[in-house]
Amino acid sequence: MLKPWIEAFRPRTLPLSLSCIGMGAFLAAAQNQFNGTLFFLCCLTTVFLQVLSNLANDYGDTVNGADHAQRKGPLRAVQSGVISEAQMRKAIFIFIILCLASGVALLYLSFGWQVQHLLFFLMLGLLCIVAAIAYTMGKKPYGYSGLGDLSVLIFFGFVGVIGSQYLFTKTFFWIQIFPALSCGFFSMAVLNINNIRDIDSDRSAGKYSIPVRVGKEKAIGYHWFLLSAGLVCAVLFVVLDYQSPQQFLFLLASPLFFLNGMNVATRPSEKLDPMLKQMALATLLFVVLFGVGNLI
Repeated sequence: MLKPWIEAFRPRTLPLSLSCIGMGAFLAAAQNQFNGTLFFLCCLTTVFLQVLSNLANDYGDTVNGADHAQRKGPLRAVQSGVISEAQMRKAIFIFIILCLASGVALLYLSFGWQVQHLLFFLMLGLLCIVAAIAYTMGKKPYGYSGLGDLSVLIFFGFVGVIGSQYLFTKTFFWIQIFPALSCGFFSMAVLNINNIRDIDSDRSAGKYSIPVRVGKEKAIGYHWFLLSAGLVCAVLFVVLDYQSPQQFLFLLASPLFFLNGMNVATRPSEKLDPMLKQMALATLLFVVLFGVGNLI
């Protein structure tokens, strides 16, 4: 019974969730404020949150009808019956507890007993948990209203990057908005691929994602915008904080984004699934190159 749970955790989504934490850590390292233990707890908390989101998505989309026999993506655990609804609810509760435990340990290591910081980031952490669950669960999941993209920009961009670097440094510089936007836009591109793939099944289930609302052709144009905007924001950061040409090292990842855009534009919907993993890994490589380029 272990294999269905591992598949339900969706390990291929983890590189994307770790990318924003990696970007925050690189920004902190550039200020000589990196802490290995803090980084480990950031990663652990983020992984727990991502798995929680995946389990809630598996459960919510099945209950709300988005995961059905005509869906073009991989078969989900609750949808297929290998994991019951009751078992999934228990797993969701367990990961809520894990998120809280890991998050509290992270905040204590970062802030000690600084009550104002603790309370602010604790509320932010609770908001992350609620957002992970409410995307597809509940009577009015916000993912069904087309708000998933905005949520990804907020949590994978601003909260993930700026929030994590603040845990290291206790500082914020407005220029850090640009790498946060890069991670946010690339993460939105992953979601957009998923939504283009599921456009027909989502429409029939009443899940009004952006591709459902605008159609596949415009969703492909939107995808090109997200890829381009992510790279432009990174270029703007370097231009505004230029120190050496090595800072443009991240441009080596740009062919992977171009390849992703071409495949999304030309492949039929049922063939888009591999592009999700490719986009997530391209984003992780971009973050590593961006971070190394700003450190050497």
